[in-house]
Amino acid sequence: MRIAVLEDDVEQSKVLRIWLEGAGHAVHEFSLSKDFLRHVARESFDLFLIDWMVPDMPGIEALKRVRANLPERVPAILITLRDAEDDVVAGLSAGADDYLVKPPRKFELLARIDAVVRRAQPAMPDGPLTAGALLLDPGKRQASVAGTVVELTQKEFDLAYFLFRNVGRVLSRGHLLEAVWGQTSELNTRTVDKHVSRVRTQLR
Repeated sequence: MRIAVLEDDVEQSKVLRIWLEGAGHAVHEFSLSKDFLRHVARESFDLFLIDWMVPDMPGIEALKRVRANLPERVPAILITLRDAEDDVVAGLSAGADDYLVKPPRKFELLARIDAVVRRAQPAMPDGPLTAGALLLDPGKRQASVAGTVVELTQKEFDLAYFLFRNVGRVLSRGHLLEAVWGQTSELNTRTVDKHVSRVRTQLR
């Protein structure tokens, strides 16, 4: 998954990144709410991890802005030292899908991430996908339209399969680069444009 982390504590952010990357996730770290908000407005993510007490704007306010302005509801978990019942209620009312009191525990955090994503997004199938006359078979790494095999490169097939596993979601170029190429969004995104154009042509 592609996860945006808003956390101003450098050591805490480092620990979260190590845990999340160790679990196979791509992590984007932000220490200020303004940077977090600017980035999530133009990039797509699978999950937000948000600290409440951020210096320029409380994380709960950043979450409210995300909920008010983003068309897609991305799962979000608040991670904070604030443990009063009123705080938990306020966090959930602001749009958090879960609430975790610091210090987080590694395996509990990973389990909560899996749980909120399962609730928010339908399980993505791992087997063959069909859409009208189109068939994508990951076992054979083969695409066909109306029974006719379509020649796709490995990356073109991976891109098509990822897109069809996420039908209905808006995915940024950076997200596609990380998911399909394993690269960071700072690389040239024209690679994505060229591959998407060819996949559209090949699959009609």
